[in-house]
Amino acid sequence: MEILSRLLDGDRRAVARLMSMAENDSPGAKKALAELYPHTGNAHIIGITGPPGSGKSTLVDKLALFYRTKGKTVGIIAVDPTSPFTGGALLGDRIRMNEVALDKEVFIRSMGTRGHLGGLALKTGDLVKILDAFGKDIILVETVGAGQSEVEVVKTAHTTVIVEVPGMGDDIQAIKAGILEIGDIFVINKSDMEGADETSRELDAMLDMNPENSGWRPPIIQTIANSNIGVDEVVEAMDQHMEHLKSTGNYHKRIKARTRVELMEIIRDNIHSYLIESGQDEKFDSLVDMIVNGELDPYTAAEEFVKPIKE
Repeated sequence: MEILSRLLDGDRRAVARLMSMAENDSPGAKKALAELYPHTGNAHIIGITGPPGSGKSTLVDKLALFYRTKGKTVGIIAVDPTSPFTGGALLGDRIRMNEVALDKEVFIRSMGTRGHLGGLALKTGDLVKILDAFGKDIILVETVGAGQSEVEVVKTAHTTVIVEVPGMGDDIQAIKAGILEIGDIFVINKSDMEGADETSRELDAMLDMNPENSGWRPPIIQTIANSNIGVDEVVEAMDQHMEHLKSTGNYHKRIKARTRVELMEIIRDNIHSYLIESGQDEKFDSLVDMIVNGELDPYTAAEEFVKPIKE
């Protein structure tokens, strides 16, 4: 496909076009992604998550700038809330990344969640692969900032950074189930605010109680991102985490776990498409009516619906 050769030759327009195809499930998108797949696997994928107002976008902007000073190329995927009118991203994150927006070695893509839960959009993984194949050394994935359910980023990232901020009543959020388990690095941003040291101590105490911390102790770093304070420490910690993954064999384990989840999601999507495209949607509606009328239970109905695949 012409678009693939253009992408691999460094054409930014081809990247944007293929991303739109992937997001919209356009004809040819899956084939293109399949042909791109052998060119992936080289980027360090970093997830940035945390509550709204914690300064994730500003931190991402400064991280990208710092990596550029090290000669690294950077891709950024900023997942934004979905517009209720157009279905697209509201572009709030992109506006805050004005310092790297004009750098030709930084590619920024905003995407709307389109109702998908977990802090990411449904096609985020596909867009990450496109940037990976495009040759980006570092890919920063910023979640939508929806709160405590943003654990899906761990399925995509090698390194997950949790951004907290003192004085916003979010101290307890950091210790809730799921957040401590997925965090490889904890950043307390806006640390010039009152309560930063207390938040750091509380996090440190909770990490002592986390049985998941085997071999890697997540560092807690205080930053003031808009003043570029502490950003170099975050980059150093992210680089060290990748080195740790590779030296301990956990890198392969993470890749395998991520591939299992990805394959299951693709299979699920293919099954759904097959059943709908093969005319099973009428059968589905009929089963719904039977359940509503008390003629059938949903478990037996589900078995009936997937019977063509089993046969």
